[in-house]
Amino acid sequence: MNPRLEQLHPYPFQKLRELFAGVTPNPDHAPVNLSIGEPKHPTPQIIKDALVAGLGGLSNYPITQGSDALREAIAAWAGRRYGVKLDPSTEVLPVNGSREALFAFAQASVDSSRHGRRVIISPNPFYQIYEGAALLAGARPFFLNTLPENSFAMDWSRVPEDLWEQVNLVYVCSPGNPTGKVMSLADWKELFDLSDQHGFVIAADECYSEIYFEEGKPPLGALTASQQLGRDFRNLIVFNSLSKRSNVPGLRSGMVAGDAALMKAFLLYRTYHGSAMSPVVQTTSIAAWNDEAHVIENRRQYAEKFAAVMPLLKDVLQFDAPDAAFYLWAQVPGGDDAAFARGLYETQHVTVLPGSYLARDAAGVNPGRGFVRIALVDNLDACIEAALRIVRFVGEAA
Repeated sequence: MNPRLEQLHPYPFQKLRELFAGVTPNPDHAPVNLSIGEPKHPTPQIIKDALVAGLGGLSNYPITQGSDALREAIAAWAGRRYGVKLDPSTEVLPVNGSREALFAFAQASVDSSRHGRRVIISPNPFYQIYEGAALLAGARPFFLNTLPENSFAMDWSRVPEDLWEQVNLVYVCSPGNPTGKVMSLADWKELFDLSDQHGFVIAADECYSEIYFEEGKPPLGALTASQQLGRDFRNLIVFNSLSKRSNVPGLRSGMVAGDAALMKAFLLYRTYHGSAMSPVVQTTSIAAWNDEAHVIENRRQYAEKFAAVMPLLKDVLQFDAPDAAFYLWAQVPGGDDAAFARGLYETQHVTVLPGSYLARDAAGVNPGRGFVRIALVDNLDACIEAALRIVRFVGEAA
């Protein structure tokens, strides 16, 4: 087997299972799981209907590039959302969820030759796929700590100057997982300038872009920022997904868009990788990308939960309201995030994810230590009940 597999760390939820081993949660409480970022709102009927209507596609092999209709639907959505004009034939590809594509892109892009660029920069804390993709591509991850004193932004001055010429790829996540931080236009300009200077590719993970709290004021995306700054899409690839936007994590449908030259090479890789999207999923995805009513309702439900939960928790946990996404990134009393999560599970049957499980030790610190990620993905009543139990747990532990 590939010896690089031995470099992979246990996935956060495996570590969570090990943390809870031997613990019997309080039987007086029904379980509430706020640890995993899995949308639990019902899948919209318009998407279910499209899935059934498209079942005839099961008799056809899909093509890797996807249908013209799907790429045109994605490009049209990007035009409405980001105010940019994408060429559906060269600047858009459907993918089997953003996770699959984020991993595959590193395999396709890293120059593993003896003198190649073999460093991938990732935010820290981070979505664990970034690290796994880097390691299995034969690259070295460089973790750039995002810290509360810097508003959880990526501070590029912390990257050693002599490292830049070895950097092949930079992952950024905006809105961020787990912090909910959104990159500003100034943030994007700084990153684009560095890319233009040093020649690395930017992989912009925007899977939470449609979960925000004020209609008409969506978070800034990489494509919009690029246009506003008067540049083209060179060395920029954007990843997005229907999972969070449309409550279809089981559909495994997303998109990538950006630099046409990079997209052409990525399409070649995907042709051999065998990652074509099912025709049934393609038909369903067209319906999802073309409809915004269900997305607006989805946002309303998340906003309602944040408005209900944050006032309950503000006196027992330290946190800032996220810019976007459906996470609370909260500092816990005592600073031991794993002990907090274990105790909360045992006494209140509420599951949250220790922040240290989402980060790596870098520059002498694990920037996730002392935090927990609370995913407000369950229904309103369940989230309120979980918040009340957290308040009770902190009060009893004081």
